Amino acid sequence: MDIGDVRIREVRNPEGKLRAVASITIDGCFVVHDIKIFEKDGAYFIAMPSRKISDGTFKDVAHPLNSETRELLQNAILEKYAEFRAQAKEE
Repeated sequence: MDIGDVRIREVRNPEGKLRAVASITIDGCFVVHDIKIFEKDGAYFIAMPSRKISDGTFKDVAHPLNSETRELLQNAILEKYAEFRAQAKEE
């Protein structure tokens, strides 16, 4: 699996732990939008796109099927987010 493109959109007025939203392109033919980047206790993690269901809980719309794929996605997204933050500091 090739994660060819990762785009980061910073949350302008972050409330709580949400810091940014990412979109990824997989194998040049499939895009996943609205992957959230959160910060908790100085560490960053991602949450896959989800929707609220009738009982008030959230259900993922798209998600990896195994931990290896999740780690690959998270590493690619957080690496790009670190570059994004470093670039923002330079401006």
